[in-house]
Amino acid sequence: MTAAVSPMLVRLAGERATGALLRDQGTLYLADGRVVHAESPAAPGVEVMLTAGGRLPYEAWEKAIEQAGSRGSVGRFLVESGYLGDGELEICHLGALFDAAFFALAPGSGPTRFRYGVAHWFGPVRPVSADAVQRETLRRRRLLDHVWPYAAVDTAPVVARAPAAGQ
Repeated sequence: MTAAVSPMLVRLAGERATGALLRDQGTLYLADGRVVHAESPAAPGVEVMLTAGGRLPYEAWEKAIEQAGSRGSVGRFLVESGYLGDGELEICHLGALFDAAFFALAPGSGPTRFRYGVAHWFGPVRPVSADAVQRETLRRRRLLDHVWPYAAVDTAPVVARAPAAGQ
């Protein structure tokens, strides 16, 4: 890998730290130095990935949060209750994690802070190494630079447009 996307993430991974890495454009949650969840206001969260297309009824999502959120095991609850298969949950969760990490680790995303011991209420699904998160972030940056070599594309959130006539 070339230069680190986040030297602090690399250091925390080496320390096998657990907690929340906070930046202006998002948060990465680590457990034993591996990224277990990420969120950003610029990317759809796992709840959107699961509910927007109708695969998971929103009522089931709310029930999972109500019954398992305080235990930090919403993901496991969804699988164990039969709402989702392991693979479905993993694919949606990884998509949301990498999308959010892309924005959270963007250049110019502001100061970086770390809160030790913080865990996300969703719970771990498939922990990802810091190296894998950085590789995917860099891959997406290169892809965007190739398609559209303007820096704003790398950091600006996608904004929905009004449907064209006839759509």
